[in-house]
Amino acid sequence: MARISKKRKEALSKFDATQAYSLEEAAKILKEISYTKFDASVDVDVRLGVDPRKADQMVRGVVALPHGTGKTVKVLVLCSPDKEEEAKAAGADYVGLDDYISKIEKGWTDIDVIITMPTVMAKLGRLGKVLGPRGLMPNPKSGTVTLEVGKAVQEVKAGKIDFKVDKTGIIHAGVAKVSFDTKKIAENALELVQTLIKLKPSSAKGTYVKSISLSSTMSPGIQIDKSTITGL
Repeated sequence: MARISKKRKEALSKFDATQAYSLEEAAKILKEISYTKFDASVDVDVRLGVDPRKADQMVRGVVALPHGTGKTVKVLVLCSPDKEEEAKAAGADYVGLDDYISKIEKGWTDIDVIITMPTVMAKLGRLGKVLGPRGLMPNPKSGTVTLEVGKAVQEVKAGKIDFKVDKTGIIHAGVAKVSFDTKKIAENALELVQTLIKLKPSSAKGTYVKSISLSSTMSPGIQIDKSTITGL
């Protein structure tokens, strides 16, 4: 049996792991039980009643978090020369095309998001093996393949995140930092959950949202009472 560390034991003593809480109550507890020396990420895990192996039950999308993620997001824009100034003005960290494609082919992935244009996507095909496993491949559904590269950069920098159900039917997303106040953590988490509710596939049968939990880096998960969320 795995040994529970002293800090984890202390964290578990501060709330009832068998009880479900509202998002705001869970956020308050989370701030009390997070014991990392750095500003930990706050994660939401939502277990969905879908079969991700079926194309019509693949839940994925984007959400603009009202209070941002609290994370500094490094953005690379791969675009034609006429769009470079627009991307730079919007705050992109790296802008270019062939030079960066070459760097990525050699293994460089020190970025969080790649934004590109439809006309450039063909050039990115050969980068699939590098970008795919890291979740960095641009996708029209997540708004990272667009002609409006400046707008896309601003949205990502402001806290727009994309999510995708994993093969076990769970959506996992970082929505805040522990340093955020309780209300902001709860509002960001709620925005994600309500976006997921809108994306319910018509072919999904039975209970759609099976469970929701809130956790921070290395903290125990806190179960959310679904009855406290409008629309569920």
